[in-house]
Amino acid sequence: MSHTHENPVGLQEKYQRELLSAGLLIESSVPGVYGRSDVFEGVIQRFEAYLTRNSRHLQPEVIHFPPILSRDDYLKTSHIETFPHLMGSLHGFLGNERTHMELLRKREHGENWAADLEPIELMMAPAACYPLYPTARDTTLPEKGRLIDLVGFVFRHEPSNDPARMQSFRQREFVQLGTPEQALNHRDDWIDKGIELYKGVGLDEVQRVIANDPFFGRGGRAMVVSQIEQAMKYELVFPITSTEKPTAIASSNYHMDHFSHSYNIKTTNGEFAHTACIGFGLERTALAMFKKFRFDVKAWPSSVKTALEL
Repeated sequence: MSHTHENPVGLQEKYQRELLSAGLLIESSVPGVYGRSDVFEGVIQRFEAYLTRNSRHLQPEVIHFPPILSRDDYLKTSHIETFPHLMGSLHGFLGNERTHMELLRKREHGENWAADLEPIELMMAPAACYPLYPTARDTTLPEKGRLIDLVGFVFRHEPSNDPARMQSFRQREFVQLGTPEQALNHRDDWIDKGIELYKGVGLDEVQRVIANDPFFGRGGRAMVVSQIEQAMKYELVFPITSTEKPTAIASSNYHMDHFSHSYNIKTTNGEFAHTACIGFGLERTALAMFKKFRFDVKAWPSSVKTALEL
């Protein structure tokens, strides 16, 4: 008996064409970089407000960061070792009038003018929580730890025609800094809460899976095994374009004391703090909703519109 299997790439490109034709996404000259229509942004804004209403009782600190962080702070993380293929480094022109003329000459002749640029002190943020940890540098946390609600654009250099794999996108994160118990409780509670929240807006197909990050290189394979064995990362997945390979629309990570060692963040007992976060992919959540309920928001189920206050 023969079995038909989905072609995930074909399904991804089909959904991309549908979104572009409907005007929900606006194509650019670079794969994975889009403009977003008012309707698309409206769904994201309503979902964010929904998250805010459902987390207000926790009284988190609310912080907004730009999509960049200092090069020095970036290098205090392990991102350059584990995800070099995804990083984004900012460069600028630091020359004089003579070198500027040489840069223009290279551009005119189709030569590599970008080679005349130099690294500046900034990197693109690869996760919304990365700019947070340096702000807690050399501090002792209160006894209850710290719960932070933050949102930011992040950058990952992975050009793709899959609309769910954008190079620049937003994460809404809830981050706990505290004892190991506080961090693990946060991770576990928010996985359950995340499923509940997604079901509250009609995404009943969402499922929790133990996951791993796309670590780079030979050493990365051992890290994948370790991460899965220790169940340090969970994802909430939804079949945006494929039921065989559903897409992560949220993820929850337990970092142990990785970030607190880098920035000397301690608990009241003098030990290095542990951290955990859950991140909701805002564009991916919108893509999941448009996939399930289609493109006319006014025709969405009344229960979904009520939950989102559409």
